[in-house]
Amino acid sequence: MKSAPCEVRPDHQRGADVRNIVLVGHTGAGKTTLAECLLATADGGEAAHGRAANARHAEHDDTESRQRTLNLTALSTMHRGLRINLLDTPGLADFIGDLRAGLRGADAALFVVSALDGVDGFTRLLWDECAAAATPRAIAITKLDRPQADFASTLTVCQEVFGAGVLPLYLPVGRPRPDEPGPGEQRYRLVDLLAPAESGPASQHGGPGAVAAARDALIEGIIAESEDESLLDRYLAGERLSTKLLLDDLETAVARGRFHPVVATVGNGTDTLGVTELLDLFARAFPSPFEHPLPATSRPDGSPCPLPSGDPDGPLAAEVIKTTTDPYVGRICLIRVFSGTLRPDTPVHVAGHGRADRGHPDHDEDAKIGTISRPLGRAMQQTVEMCRAGDICTVSKIMTAEAGDTLSSPDGPIMLEAWSMPEPQLPVAIRARTKSAEDKLSTALARLTAEDPSVTVEHSGETGQLVLWCMGEAHSDVIIERLGNRYGVDVDRVPVQVPMRETLRGPARGTGRHVKQSGGHGQYAICHIEVEPLPPGFGREFRDEVVGGAVPRQFIPSVEKGVWRQFDLGVAAGFPLVDIRVRLVDGKAHSVDSSDVAFQAAGALALKNAARSAGIVLLEPVLAVCVLTPDAHVGPVTSDLAARRGRVVGIEPVGATVPADPGGRNRTVIRAEVPETEMLRYAVDIRSLTQGTGTFSRSHVRYEPLPEHLAATYLTARTAE
Repeated sequence: MKSAPCEVRPDHQRGADVRNIVLVGHTGAGKTTLAECLLATADGGEAAHGRAANARHAEHDDTESRQRTLNLTALSTMHRGLRINLLDTPGLADFIGDLRAGLRGADAALFVVSALDGVDGFTRLLWDECAAAATPRAIAITKLDRPQADFASTLTVCQEVFGAGVLPLYLPVGRPRPDEPGPGEQRYRLVDLLAPAESGPASQHGGPGAVAAARDALIEGIIAESEDESLLDRYLAGERLSTKLLLDDLETAVARGRFHPVVATVGNGTDTLGVTELLDLFARAFPSPFEHPLPATSRPDGSPCPLPSGDPDGPLAAEVIKTTTDPYVGRICLIRVFSGTLRPDTPVHVAGHGRADRGHPDHDEDAKIGTISRPLGRAMQQTVEMCRAGDICTVSKIMTAEAGDTLSSPDGPIMLEAWSMPEPQLPVAIRARTKSAEDKLSTALARLTAEDPSVTVEHSGETGQLVLWCMGEAHSDVIIERLGNRYGVDVDRVPVQVPMRETLRGPARGTGRHVKQSGGHGQYAICHIEVEPLPPGFGREFRDEVVGGAVPRQFIPSVEKGVWRQFDLGVAAGFPLVDIRVRLVDGKAHSVDSSDVAFQAAGALALKNAARSAGIVLLEPVLAVCVLTPDAHVGPVTSDLAARRGRVVGIEPVGATVPADPGGRNRTVIRAEVPETEMLRYAVDIRSLTQGTGTFSRSHVRYEPLPEHLAATYLTARTAE
């Protein structure tokens, strides 16, 4: 924004000299390249540019590999007296944990859109999320140096998808010979739409009519968001509004999340079109940390506490937004300081919200800050003496800290409100390849879950499997790759087993006979039982109906214990028996050879025999599934659910609870009941069905009989195992 000088705001001493910006966009949009160009251009020198380029090439020569494994990365630089902290996020929906962390650590978002690929569905969802939080947003259209790039059509797509308030600040116009640029010459130049109208031949190559129309649209858009109601009348009366007046209103609208400027960029290392303009936009229009609301706070015990002041001299309130593990340094934490000042070698209190059900146990303890650094690039850190409120830094050797933890003063510990994190929905069962890998697996998974709160580790007591719940296939690939490369733990994927249940087809009788004689005391126990199925969900029941003392009273509990043990073990496929009543009606005992162990064995044998006589029905778990999708995908989603043996129980438009999308994409909630065996890969399939715009949740509701043909196949497979 070259139309007016960039000035630091009056509250400079309170941290207004910092801008925290998260870069958002799909994989391949050019976020990383643009971030490094911003870093180099802000420093303003060939050395800085070389440093960024070296860091870029040193991390991964394989671009595809880097895109799949990219983490949240912080980069920091100076521009016009302001510190610019950039949080570069991965572009795949699988890495939503890093994306949410980036949104939490930043005060504004730059959406990076490729002029070749446009906007994907996941980027739309993130835009809506930012809109709900009134996060200031701007758009950078990248890759204008490519022959197929089309700025005008990409801008139109952004306006259609992102809604009102999306207008360019600069219009790229072609050079006289755009197909054959001279040495060091750019294919395009940017026309500042708020500067006085240009004249002369240069403007003609960009089309003076297009420039004039874009300028009028921009001015009208700014006036529409202005709090000065007289501006519209003055503009319609033909008055020429000053550039400073328009800029002030534009910056206010951007900071409030109501206006979204678009800047065309190239940023390929040799052509830095639009990079300086973006930096100026960050400095002028994006809010300082203290213009952005602070997260709510509470005490570690849940009691209320005052909101942090945001003053660098006030009480400490900082948050770990990302942790990584370095094989030489140990754990490194990326930290956003919301209040107070973080200093090295000082004690802090580390408090976590705890997600015990997701492998993240609660913790509440003191620790000591190690070295504090500023992230200058992917491979460079600068040690600093402190990190003041509003800034971002990295800290080493806080061994107990995890992503989402709060750092505060030990004298007055607090906790910042946790940011929302979707539940991982893709189960991946793994098994250690060797005994040595098995010994190290638990430690490696504990470290991985500390780094990535979006993965959950489940040790299934029913199937005995170790299951990683991930966000998608790419996420699971990265987790397994890190286990092998970083921690030396090689694992194999195995099919996920769904825990089922067994029940009876009808009533039956059974006899358990446990009679053995092998010298000394023998074993003698006989019992007769009757079994019958109960209504679904009724549970399991044992009744003593023995008369005449056929089974001595001291052995009745032994029979019951054996029956209950067999309930849990099952009789056909190894799954627990449910919804069954067992009645002990008769039996025999021996005065010498009968014992507790003998009657336990006899009770279990009686239940096995009776169940085989009655016939076994396999029960599969059924899930209540709630899918949220744009209206355009309702048909494909409902058809797919039906193909999964699901029953759609409700379809309702989203309006009362969730507003329509800013771009006019109304959404629909589809509620269905689907067998769990059909939902193992739904986290992957729903993205394909909805072009990345659909989400879902699920919960267990009940067990239902597995169809006969599937049950036969399943029992055959279990027998073969």
